[in-house]
Amino acid sequence: SRSQWTVVQVRHKSGGGGWRPKQKVYHRVHELDKAIDLNKKPALILQLKSIIQAQKHGSLLLRDLEKHVGFVHKWNLMAAIEKYPSIFYVGGGNKEPPFVMLTEKANKIAAEEGEATESMEPILVNNLRKLLMMSVDCRVPLEKVEFIQSAMGLPQDFKSTLIPKYPEFFSLKVINGKVNLVLENWDSSLATTAREDRLSREGVPESVGDRKRVRITKDGNFLGRNAFKVSFPPGFRPNASYLEEFEKWQKMEFPSPYLNARRFDAADPKARKRVVAVLHELLSLTMEKRVTCAQLDAFHSEYLLPSRLILCLIKHQGIFYITNKGARGTVFLKDAYAGSNLIEKCPLLLFHDRFVALCGRKEVNLSNEMQSSSVFS
Repeated sequence: SRSQWTVVQVRHKSGGGGWRPKQKVYHRVHELDKAIDLNKKPALILQLKSIIQAQKHGSLLLRDLEKHVGFVHKWNLMAAIEKYPSIFYVGGGNKEPPFVMLTEKANKIAAEEGEATESMEPILVNNLRKLLMMSVDCRVPLEKVEFIQSAMGLPQDFKSTLIPKYPEFFSLKVINGKVNLVLENWDSSLATTAREDRLSREGVPESVGDRKRVRITKDGNFLGRNAFKVSFPPGFRPNASYLEEFEKWQKMEFPSPYLNARRFDAADPKARKRVVAVLHELLSLTMEKRVTCAQLDAFHSEYLLPSRLILCLIKHQGIFYITNKGARGTVFLKDAYAGSNLIEKCPLLLFHDRFVALCGRKEVNLSNEMQSSSVFS
């Protein structure tokens, strides 16, 4: 069936005049739109790297490129080969057919990928366990895990390599005619959200906001254990009554995303706030803290998400951002970004940055001490 994400259109306001009523305008965040564009060049370079590395002798005949990516995309990769001689070496000629391979410098950095992949494994295992722990039956159809595997950073062959390696955590079982990834053991030490980890790192006292009144600021943020970090979009001007209601929402206690959703009445305001926490945590389990709308939409039944999910995201545009840039709609977790740049990066993304930097692209390193596996898990 056709996903609701493909038929619901979100209107943006980009300045210069406006529409009425104002509260129905969805404001564009240009920095996050830009993040989609900034990913295009690295994605091409990394795709071509992987294709070349998959060849028997580490070189690819240019005439075979179309077999791997199709006729249209072939020309995008050919342009990248021509544009980045520091990464891609083209040989052949005369009687030898032209081929492409990685340069010596590119090969040297590419050799670091194994170390990055190895350090990713415990992170991926924990994130997979958390993904299953949040679901109502501690299981997810394998096809849905495969649908989100690239966003989570899972290797292509995770079903045959990663899953069998940890029988104490995972099993594959056929349920209602579908193969499911099933959680074997619950671990309460993992039932802590990325939001709670951030509050803990920032030293927010458990009792803050309970003993004394702390006014919410005009940017919507509030110091308290139940609060979400928010960033209202440019052009959004909340009035006093909005901020007053938002303060009540920020202070409201709510059940953990790791408690079974069946226990709560969906109409309860606390349960509705819990849904926001579930979406926040699901996005936090991905490498780039963003997923396509279709990927998020796929987890409706596993997490008992509201049927009008897009309206929930729009309502909380201080926490999430939906962009229609690129071929597919994408949902961002806003507090994971500073401008267009991801704040915390896992080892694999740090490796990607190093490799792509060979083309002259400046590496973004916002916080060395934060960009570690300990904060990504």
